[in-house]
Amino acid sequence: MIFKKKKITIAYTMEKCQKCKMQRKRKFSEGDVLFSESSKCSSCDGVCMIESIFGESFEQ
Repeated sequence: MIFKKKKITIAYTMEKCQKCKMQRKRKFSEGDVLFSESSKCSSCDGVCMIESIFGESFEQ
């Protein structure tokens, strides 16, 4: 028998601080919108904006 592997895609959001330019990748949350303010930066208290939303696939 031949078994097919399942392909799973996980959505991620990339945030970037406008002040110190630090980038952070996190799992996508419902309501994430490109180029909107998302949170405060953990290192400099600047404002983080959503730079990109993407998916990473892997086989199980």
